Amino acid sequence: MSRPFIAGNEDVSTVVCAPIYRGHLGLSTEVAVGPADGLPTDCSIRCDFLALMFKSKLSGFVADLTRARMAELDEALSKALGIERH
Repeated sequence: MSRPFIAGNEDVSTVVCAPIYRGHLGLSTEVAVGPADGLPTDCSIRCDFLALMFKSKLSGFVADLTRARMAELDEALSKALGIERH
């Protein structure tokens, strides 16, 4: 996931990524995704394991999340980072 400005800006060489793992642990800091989201299998975005990566190492576009799923991701990221949402 990325904002278009970050994805398309050559001056930005790194991005923060939330890894996707197969399976689902039921944590409040993860979001279950799968074929309905354009991914090949059921898996989870785990916001507890954020990592800084070089954009050049990312292989390509995988999926585009709906607004509802992005809201779930926002909530999971807020919990993982300890940010209160109003």
